[in-house]
Amino acid sequence: MKIYQDVSPNLSEFLKVNIKINKGNPNYIRPLDQDIKSVFDLKKNRFLKKGKASRWLLKNDSGELIGRIAAFVNPRYKNLGDKYKTGGIGFFDCIDDQEAANLLFDTGKKWLEEQGMEAMDGPINFGERDRWWGLLVEGFHAPPYGLNYNPPYYQKLFETYGFKNFYNQICWKMALSDDAQLSDKFYAAHERFEKNPEYTAQHYNKKQLKKFAQDFCDVYNGAWASHKGNKSMALAQAVKMFKKMGPIIDGKIVWFAYHNNKPIAMWLNIPDINQMIKHLNGKFHLLAKIHFMILKWRKICRGMVGVVFGVIPEHQGTGVDYYMIVEGEKEIKTNTKYRELELQWQGDFNPKMLNISKNLEAEKARTLITYRYIFDREAEFERHPIL
Repeated sequence: MKIYQDVSPNLSEFLKVNIKINKGNPNYIRPLDQDIKSVFDLKKNRFLKKGKASRWLLKNDSGELIGRIAAFVNPRYKNLGDKYKTGGIGFFDCIDDQEAANLLFDTGKKWLEEQGMEAMDGPINFGERDRWWGLLVEGFHAPPYGLNYNPPYYQKLFETYGFKNFYNQICWKMALSDDAQLSDKFYAAHERFEKNPEYTAQHYNKKQLKKFAQDFCDVYNGAWASHKGNKSMALAQAVKMFKKMGPIIDGKIVWFAYHNNKPIAMWLNIPDINQMIKHLNGKFHLLAKIHFMILKWRKICRGMVGVVFGVIPEHQGTGVDYYMIVEGEKEIKTNTKYRELELQWQGDFNPKMLNISKNLEAEKARTLITYRYIFDREAEFERHPIL
């Protein structure tokens, strides 16, 4: 076996490893090439301006690709209570061979040590945590867009090397079929708020983008910015986010609740575009875009992904979120073809967020793990602190 640093600008072999490892798995959905390439593109990944990334390929003695890995140093990467300078490894793929996996992990570790790091987390992304984050260990059905997918034996490769569970990432699912019903408490809360003219619920309208972006900021900053490590969101940032989601956003699955016209709760979902991407074979050139738009027009996407859910503190526990959800449920069941909702991963270090999903009576859909490996093997390991 021999390992090579991958400096190819088109990442052709790096992309090929992932396809080769998952070949024959009917649940595997090939990510868009451009999404992976953008992680390593200085013009598209702002984290590269102050951080570093490197990639390697592993080949056997016959010259066949059998593995890959990337390593990252991101000065902005922080976890609550961190004691160590921590880098990351990600985009790991490997045959079921511990010696091969160890060579990949050792290479990433050595490079990170050279950058002054004391530990490595993985598999993680060199960027935001909503994509390519964590190792799938439960729920090996087809993944939603941006979620890591890997063979089950990867867990053994990580843990045998010495990685330890830093935190679990839980995804939840809810059925949206005509015969699926929420519990009675949802409808009781809905009836109570529906009778009060001070409360209203409204779904997103692209023609009022700036208004809803401001509503999003108000709820986000009220519900989340006060939490440790969370920064407030500016209107310009929210406008940019909604514009970026423009090609895929469906207003009927983005909901806000209001008290005397003031936004107090939000429930933001997006279509699971992986149900369309799986037909594109990783490409998004002109013909692929046309194919994508045809699939979108045909409304073949039956799943949606919950991205953000929040209620400002003054209205938490009142049931206004149940009112908003029932309003959304009526619209979704009547005027859309979505029949399943998967909630984006939630860390087990955040019990309040997990309780929201449990209160929604959602079922666990899958589990991923973010691992940590401390370079000083005598150093004390601690899991991510509870928020």
